Amino acid sequence: MSSATQVQRIHIHQCSCLLKQENKNYKRLRNVGYSIIYGMMPAWNCYSLCHMTMLVLPWITHFIIIQMCKALLSCEFSELPLNAYKYEGQIIIGGLIPVHEKTIKQMVNFTAKPLSRTCEKFYIEKYQYVLAMLFAIEEINSNPLLMPNITLGYEIYDTCYSDMAAIDSVMYYLSGKQPKVPNYACRSVLPKLSAVVGDSPSSGSVAIAQILGLTYFPQISYASALPSLADKTQFPSFVRTVGTVDSQPVAVVQMIKHFNWSWVGILSSNNDYGDQGSQKLKLEMAKNGICVAFAKTLSTPPSKESLNNIINSIQKTKTNVIVLYAYATELIAFLQAVTDNKIYGKVWIAVGSWLPSAVFTQRDLWAVLNGTIGLAKYSSYIPGFQNFLYSIYPEKYPNDIFIKEFWEQVFPCKWRENNLKDISNVTSCTGKENLTTVDNSVYDTTNFRLSVSVYNAVYAVAHAIYDMLSCQGGKGPFRNRTCANIKDFQPWQLFHYVKRVQFLNSARERVAFDEKGELKGLYDVLNWQVSQDLKGGLLKVGIFDDWGPNGEKLVLNEKSIIWGERYKEVPPSVCCDSCPPGFRKVPREGQPFCCYDCHPCSDGEISNQTDTIDCLRCPEDQWSNDNRVKCIPKVIEFLSYEEPLGIALSTFTSACSLLTVSVLYIFIRFRDTPLVKANNRSLSYLLLVALLLCFLCSFLFIGRPSIITCLIRQAVFGIIFSFCVSCIFAKTITVVIAFSATKPNSSLRKWVGSSIPNSMILTGASIQSVICTTWVIMYPSSPELNMKATKGVITVECRDGSIVFFYVMLGFLGFLAVLTLVIAFVARNLPDGFNETKFITFSMLVFTSVWISFIPAYVSTKGKYMVAVEIFAILSSTLGLICCIFAPKCHIIILKPHMNTKEYLISKSKIGRKT
Repeated sequence: MSSATQVQRIHIHQCSCLLKQENKNYKRLRNVGYSIIYGMMPAWNCYSLCHMTMLVLPWITHFIIIQMCKALLSCEFSELPLNAYKYEGQIIIGGLIPVHEKTIKQMVNFTAKPLSRTCEKFYIEKYQYVLAMLFAIEEINSNPLLMPNITLGYEIYDTCYSDMAAIDSVMYYLSGKQPKVPNYACRSVLPKLSAVVGDSPSSGSVAIAQILGLTYFPQISYASALPSLADKTQFPSFVRTVGTVDSQPVAVVQMIKHFNWSWVGILSSNNDYGDQGSQKLKLEMAKNGICVAFAKTLSTPPSKESLNNIINSIQKTKTNVIVLYAYATELIAFLQAVTDNKIYGKVWIAVGSWLPSAVFTQRDLWAVLNGTIGLAKYSSYIPGFQNFLYSIYPEKYPNDIFIKEFWEQVFPCKWRENNLKDISNVTSCTGKENLTTVDNSVYDTTNFRLSVSVYNAVYAVAHAIYDMLSCQGGKGPFRNRTCANIKDFQPWQLFHYVKRVQFLNSARERVAFDEKGELKGLYDVLNWQVSQDLKGGLLKVGIFDDWGPNGEKLVLNEKSIIWGERYKEVPPSVCCDSCPPGFRKVPREGQPFCCYDCHPCSDGEISNQTDTIDCLRCPEDQWSNDNRVKCIPKVIEFLSYEEPLGIALSTFTSACSLLTVSVLYIFIRFRDTPLVKANNRSLSYLLLVALLLCFLCSFLFIGRPSIITCLIRQAVFGIIFSFCVSCIFAKTITVVIAFSATKPNSSLRKWVGSSIPNSMILTGASIQSVICTTWVIMYPSSPELNMKATKGVITVECRDGSIVFFYVMLGFLGFLAVLTLVIAFVARNLPDGFNETKFITFSMLVFTSVWISFIPAYVSTKGKYMVAVEIFAILSSTLGLICCIFAPKCHIIILKPHMNTKEYLISKSKIGRKT
C-alpha cells in the first residue's frame, strides 16, 4: 500500500468520525448525483471532501461519503484483533498487566494471515493486580464525593512480559474502536481516555513511555523500577507508585552493612533493569566501603556456557552473599544450575523484582533458597479487598477475559467450551466453586504488596480527575487561568494534576510523587524459611522506610532470621578476616580495598576498633600499651636514687669520697714524714680536697633535675675539674722547678716557693670559672620533659642552653690535662726519691683517655643514660687520678714505713742520678 493510499484510508476514518459526531439528517440527499462528486475525488482527499460537504451540503449522507471513499481506494486495511477486559465509562483508564508469563513465538511464513497473539503460563498473583484495579474503580465509582456524576471505565490488556505486546496494547488503547493508527483516536467525546496504569516490567514501561511521552499522556507504573525511567527528559509523563530508584540499592546496602558483610557478589539480568540497577548498587556499595567480589550478567535466554561461567565464579570466590538483580523468570534456570552443582550455604539477597514470586513455589529449589533474605514492596492492608477477592466468579464478571483461566488454575476443573477430547476424567467447572476453600499458597488473599501499588495508581488518576473537576473558572492553572474541560481535556492537562496529587489511601498510606514522579521507598524485609517438616514460607523480619531519619531507616529482628542449614548465626562474607584492635588494614596491591593484610600499629599508636585503616597517635605525654589498644601515661624517667643504676652510682661515689677522705687523713696523719714533705704537702692537701669535690659533684647529676641543679651542675663540674687539673699541673711544675733549681748556677732558684703553684692553680680555675659563669648567664639550663628521647618514656633532663659552651668547657679542661701530661712526660727521668712525675704521667693518661672516650659515648646515648655516662666519666677519671698519684705513696706510708725515711729517699735519689 502506497503512502498516499494510507493517508486516504486514514482520512476515511476521520471523515466517518466527523460525520458521526454531527449526526445530521443525512437521509435527505441519499440520491444526490454520485458521479459529480466521484469525479472530484482525485483533486481532493477524503478528509477535505468530508469537511467541504459538511460545510456546503450539511445534509449529504454519511453513507454516500464513506462509500465513495471506499470505492476510490482499491486496498483495505486488515488488523489482528486484540482481546481486552473492558468496562464502559465516561472516562477510561487503561491497564497493562502481564497476566501471563510470555508470548508464544509463532512461525510466520507470510503465506497466510498471522494468528492472533497467544500467551502461556497464567500467573495468579498477576491476575490479582487486575482485581486490584477493578476493586479500586468500583470503590471510586461508588464514592460520590470523589467522582461525582462521572463513571470510570477501564480497558485492561495482557502484556505477557513482552515489550511488543505492551506497545500493541497501548496502540489499541489510544486508537479506539478503529484499527491502530498512531497519534489518532477515533472516539466520540466520551468516553475520554485518561491514563495508562502499567506496565510491570521496566522494559515494557520504557517502550510505551516513549510513545505516551510524545503527547504527555499520563502513565503510572506500579512495578517498574528501572533507574532511567526517572529521567523526565526521556519520559516526561511517567510516574510510578513503587519506591524511588535509589531506595532499593540503598536498602540493600543498608542491609549488607547491618550484617557486616564487605565481600559481596552481584548477578544481574541482561536488560536495562539489571544493568542500571546493578550500577546503582555498585556505586552505593563503594560509598559504604563494600567490595564487589564478582559481577556477572545473566544472558537471555541463559546458555549452558554462560551458566557454567557464573557457577565457576561463585565456586572460586570466598563470598557467602550474592545479590540477584533480575526478574523471577530469568533466575529459574540459574537457580536450577546452582542446585545441580550442589552449591549450598550462600545467602541470596533478593530485590523486589523476584522475592515474592513463583520461584519459591518450586520445591526442588528450596534447599538453595533456604535463608534467602531480601526486599519486597511494603504489604499494606487494603480494607475490603480480601472479601472482594473471595467474591468474584464468572457470572458476576462475564466480560473478564482472564477469570475462566484463573478458575482452572485454582480449581481442579476445566470449562466445557475448551473442546476437551477426553472430559470423562476431568471435572467440569461450574463457576459456583467457593474461593475460600482454595489454599493460601495457591490464591494468596493476604499479600497485597504490588496490588497496593496498582490500587494507588488508580486512585492517583481518580484524585487527579477530581482536582481537575474542582478547578474554578478564572483560577485555573492553564493559559489565561483557564480550566480543563472534563469532556474534552488534553492528556497533558490531566498529567498536570497527576504529578501533584497527595492523598492517604484507605490503608492510611501516603501517596505523593516527588519531582521525579516517584514515591519514597517502603519495603518489607523478608526471609525465606524452610521448616523441619519441609514447609516453606516468607517471614517478615524487618522493614526499610526511606521516610525515616538517617541511621534508622532499616529495622531488623535478627532473632527471627534463619540462614539455612549451614549457619546458625549471621554468616561471614569478607575477603579477609577482620583486623583486631591494635592492628591496621594494609591494602593488598592489585586487589580491591576489602582485601588487606593486618599490620600492628607502630609504637606510640593505637587502634581500639576492628578493621581500622589508620592507627591513632597517642598524645605526647602518653604511649601505647603492649597490645596497642590504648594509650597509657608515659613513665617519667630520670636517674633517681631508687633505681639500681642510681643506687650503684651513688654508692660508688660515696665509696670514692670516703677513699679520698681516707687518703687525706693519711697525709695529714703522716704530714711530718719525709715522703709527705717531699711531695709538697700543701698541694697534696689541696689536690685531695679537689678530688673529693670532683667525686661529690656527681651527686648533682643524680636525682630529679631541678632549676638549681640544672643551673650549676655543669659549671661546678667544669670549675672543680679545672681546679683539680690545675693543682696537678702546679704539682708537676713544682717538681720540675725543685729538681732544676739544685743545679749550679740555675736561674730557677728564684721561682722556688709557693707563689708559682698558687698562681697556676688560680689562673686555671679562674679561666674555667669565667667560661662557666658566662655560659650560665647567657644560656641558663633548666629542667625539661623530653618526650622523644626514649619510646614510651618522658625523660626529665636539663636542657643545655648551648652545646658550644659545653665543648669549650671540656676543651679548656682537656688543654690543661694535655699540658700537664706533656710536662710530666718530659720530667719522667728525674730522680725517683722525690720524683712523682711518672705517677702524674700515668694519671693524666688515664684522665685524658676517659674524657676522650666520653665524648662519643655521651653523644650516642639519650635520657638518663646520658647522665650516667657523664657521672661514670667523672668517677672513673677522678678515681684514676687518686689511684695513680696517691696509691703508691699510701702504700709506702702504711705498709712500708722503712721506706718513708730521709736516708732511703736520699739514697734512692742518688741512685736515680747515677742511672
